[in-house]
Amino acid sequence: MKRTSRPGTPRRSTHAFIKEARRTPGYTFYDWLHANVYLRWPYLYIGVGTGEHWLARVFRPLVRLFSPVFRPRPLDGSDPERVTFADTYHGKVVPLEAARQLVTINEDICLTDLEQVIPYARARDIVLRNPDHIVVLECPCRSVRPNPCLPLDVCLVIGEPFASFVAEHHPRRARWITPREAEEILCAEHERGHVHHAFFKDAMLGRFYAICNCCSCCCGAMQAWRVGTPMLASSGYVSRVDTDSCIGCGVCAEFCQFGAISVIDGVASVSETLCMGCGVCVSKCEAGALSLVRDPSKGEPLEIRELIAGAQKGQ
Repeated sequence: MKRTSRPGTPRRSTHAFIKEARRTPGYTFYDWLHANVYLRWPYLYIGVGTGEHWLARVFRPLVRLFSPVFRPRPLDGSDPERVTFADTYHGKVVPLEAARQLVTINEDICLTDLEQVIPYARARDIVLRNPDHIVVLECPCRSVRPNPCLPLDVCLVIGEPFASFVAEHHPRRARWITPREAEEILCAEHERGHVHHAFFKDAMLGRFYAICNCCSCCCGAMQAWRVGTPMLASSGYVSRVDTDSCIGCGVCAEFCQFGAISVIDGVASVSETLCMGCGVCVSKCEAGALSLVRDPSKGEPLEIRELIAGAQKGQ
């Protein structure tokens, strides 16, 4: 006989999340409430955050009141202890190959305090339990837009307790997929010119929990990044142009989601300040004039296999 829950009884995935939360140092009841709202009503949460939901007008005065928490920390390091909104909810740009590594890990992982990789005061751990448990969810950012980019089902929720929670609470908008299917989604989104972001959130046990495939017209994090809220960290790479090979076609500029490329006097030019090292332009350049190169000033890449190998070497 199939067991059913009584009305109001927490679901199995909710119990699993609470159990994991109790094992997480520093995790508070407020964090749990925040996570519960975020995971159970992501379309409302994101709709208000992006300003698309009518409730955003109600909360706008509160946002102005608490606007200091949205401002970036001073670049001169004069107030390193101040934590802003971006420190609690942020994404790391990852090129396609790095994103594929994250969905094909076949062992539990515990990597903490990745400050050089994830340059935020909070939410910078990679703790993967059952990393082959992957759920694809209809993107909340796209879903709340009047004319969203398609397809909608491009957000990958990875590992436990997150995947089961999303699958159980959103059966009409989420489905279980294999790592192979996750790779196919990543490749298809890369072909569309969209950017892979590994997302971290303090309420999500302070760790990595999802890869979103983002376009500048729909993504709330990219919207925030454009207006000065530093919710996104560079991949650690920048795009460089071989001027001898460039034919000035402008395709790279057309596909750049960060507005970092322009064509000047018939040759592509990359703003290293704006470039986030996603690698989309490299794959779109038929002349082979673009490449990703490491830039130490942009931080360390999130390349999970190298991070694992480094952690094992240091033991």
